[in-house]
Amino acid sequence: MEFIKKIIDQLNNLGSVGQFCVHLIGVILLLIAGFFVAKIAKRMIIKVLQRTHIDETLGQFLGKGAYWLILVIVVLACLSLFGIQTTSVAAIIAAAGLAVGLAFQGTLSNFAAGVMIIAFRPFKIHDVVTVDGQTGEVNEIDFFQTTLTTPDNRRIIVPNSKIFGSTIENVTASTTRRIDVAINISLNASTDETKKTLLAATQVEGALAEPASTATAVDLTESAIKWNISVWAKTSEFGAVREKLLLSIKKSLDDAKIETPSPQITVRNKS
Repeated sequence: MEFIKKIIDQLNNLGSVGQFCVHLIGVILLLIAGFFVAKIAKRMIIKVLQRTHIDETLGQFLGKGAYWLILVIVVLACLSLFGIQTTSVAAIIAAAGLAVGLAFQGTLSNFAAGVMIIAFRPFKIHDVVTVDGQTGEVNEIDFFQTTLTTPDNRRIIVPNSKIFGSTIENVTASTTRRIDVAINISLNASTDETKKTLLAATQVEGALAEPASTATAVDLTESAIKWNISVWAKTSEFGAVREKLLLSIKKSLDDAKIETPSPQITVRNKS
């Protein structure tokens, strides 16, 4: 109430409607100018940091921080045009901030998590990640949420507190990935011939020579031997190489007439 009374007193001391209008026009122009300056500053900070090869994620975060800081300064300057002491405003904002903080603890936790994500960088923009059960490419890391785009082009917005407080899987953190394919081979097939055939099937376009591809027997059951085929590929080509590998394994086994046992169900009649 005391703050509102001060505003009324200042308005009464303007002297005339004309003077008040002049101040009002000045405030409007200052707000418009401040808005454009904030946007320009944001763009410049992002571009300068990109030219210096600083991470794009950090550049966008700092750019947005500068944007809001300039707007706050402009608002305080507008208040000072009416003769309102900014120290009083700051005290009121601090008191209101405490109340708002208690009411919006979740929002503040999202902000704190956003700062931690920027500081520790478990992922960056354009990385493909799995967070809070959602998988997609990181488009934007904001103060309160992170925006993902899924492979089927859906937009997912995840609160930062959900991300930083759970397991984060960064799919594209490394430049290479291993493709694993498991397959059951009949016990009647020659193990030497099977290993030779599976290794030959790994020679597909996009498969890396190093680390070398492998075909390993990993389990033995009553009806089959379980083999695991591993091939390394560039992360950007993972899906394409995996498809080629699956087709190559199928064709190689067919050409070599190596059987893969079908699932069997044994039914016993107690009578």
